[in-house]
Amino acid sequence: MHPILNIADAQTDHTLTHGAQFEMRMAQLTDKLGAAQIGANLTTVPPGKAAFPFHHHHVNEEHFFIVRGNGVLRFGEQRHTVKPGDYVVAPAGGPELAHQFINTGSEELAYLAISTNRAPEVVGYPDSQRTGVRTVPYGEPGPAAFFIDDRQRDAISYWDGEDGSPVRAVIEQQQTGSRSTS
Repeated sequence: MHPILNIADAQTDHTLTHGAQFEMRMAQLTDKLGAAQIGANLTTVPPGKAAFPFHHHHVNEEHFFIVRGNGVLRFGEQRHTVKPGDYVVAPAGGPELAHQFINTGSEELAYLAISTNRAPEVVGYPDSQRTGVRTVPYGEPGPAAFFIDDRQRDAISYWDGEDGSPVRAVIEQQQTGSRSTS
């Protein structure tokens, strides 16, 4: 096993699109290097999109390093501009630590995402009032369930209730020249 992988050589192994506001490409890094306790990937988001819904982890801590591009970080009730070289920490906890990167720039936003890989994990989605539960670490096959309003529903999926309107609002705010806090 070779213990080094340059992000320029990382191969996209996961793509995701949902509606008009969510799109990303992801290259897993740590799986190829044999890591078990910490996960890392390179996530690339096109202009005007977000990779994932606004969310917070009750168990796992996430760190992010902006590699290229510009955007807005939704963090709790705040908005922060991000640019290459910025390092972001999203500790485990409640909705006040929810986070989401939105590409408000004209080029791809790429960031290194690093996370603990603990299970079981509970993830909250404040925009859609959902909660997700996984009993195995991310990337491993195993049961997952989503709940809305504290009731499990058989037909709930990862994207239920995520219409992208908060992402659209941030993009529109940036396009009209409103300034974000930093």
